[in-house]
Amino acid sequence: MVAISYEDIVKVPKALLHDHLDGGLRPATIVELAAEVGHELPTTDPAALGVWFTEAANSGSLERYLETFAHTVAVMQTAGALRRVARECALDLAADGVVYAEVRFAPEQHLEQNLTLDEVVDAVVTGFREGSALAAEAGTPIRIGTLLTAMRHAARSQEIAELAVRHRDTGVVGFDIAGAEAGFPPTRHLDAFEYLQRENFHFTIHAGEAFGLPSIWQAIQWCGADRLGHGVRIVDDITPGNPPVLGRLAAYVRDKRIPLELCPSSNVQTGAAASIADHPIGLLRDLRFRVTVNTDNRLMSGTSMSREMALLVEAFGYGWKELQWFTINAMKSAFIPFDERLRIIDEVIKPAYAELIG
Repeated sequence: MVAISYEDIVKVPKALLHDHLDGGLRPATIVELAAEVGHELPTTDPAALGVWFTEAANSGSLERYLETFAHTVAVMQTAGALRRVARECALDLAADGVVYAEVRFAPEQHLEQNLTLDEVVDAVVTGFREGSALAAEAGTPIRIGTLLTAMRHAARSQEIAELAVRHRDTGVVGFDIAGAEAGFPPTRHLDAFEYLQRENFHFTIHAGEAFGLPSIWQAIQWCGADRLGHGVRIVDDITPGNPPVLGRLAAYVRDKRIPLELCPSSNVQTGAAASIADHPIGLLRDLRFRVTVNTDNRLMSGTSMSREMALLVEAFGYGWKELQWFTINAMKSAFIPFDERLRIIDEVIKPAYAELIG
């Protein structure tokens, strides 16, 4: 088998379901925006700042990892800054070969300069639209759907859920809750999830990353999540053996084809996996769970979709068939209409990989 290079991976179409807008800024943009608003950074050298973010996130603690966002969120408090960050996000993803992406952010974290929640969403959606148009002009078209995130330690989930539904026809395709899992179970936000289900709206829940099986169980069985944000700890319900034995919850997740939004590099950084080679993605893929590969926070992890796939190729010996499988899994699990998903799979993804698989 011919070795797959990083440069080869950049060229193939990829789909991304779990990417945080405030976790993917360009370091140079942070420096410029921070200077405009007077926010103090650890360093004003873009290259050194990028290194600082990655090193600060390499702590093995989700709580410490989340602290790095204080700097990115601080420079995303005006409509202009939000538009710019979203526009650059679209361009960066498209340049990496991503043809479909769902990018999430928490509107409630961008109100310090008196923007309304609706103004925050409008700015981000406009930025994505501008970036997507520029990417198409450059010959790298991308379709971006926006997810609105509520912070699980706060009490605004109902308000953010209503905000998401209000903007469903302008680019918002789903809802999410995020933040530290321990002590903040998803069931605290049950009213929001019940509202979303009544409105026939899609949602995912950060679960099974820093916390274990109870978090996953609640997200699915109490809240009705369409997908699991991370969900890596589902492996705790699988007993090693030949063949491995799935517990009731793991079997349910696999049988129902509930998508797992796995983020290998980020999972290693937060201590959910010891290394890429030890990441449960290998086992979960072998057992045919609905596994998807994602970036989570490109700045903090110093990563991209191409890098994540290259790491998996190196660790598990994957070829083009496996990379296509991950990509189609993501498109099948996207929160856009079925016909749109099918078009991207049939007209963009499969033809590109067919040339490589032969």
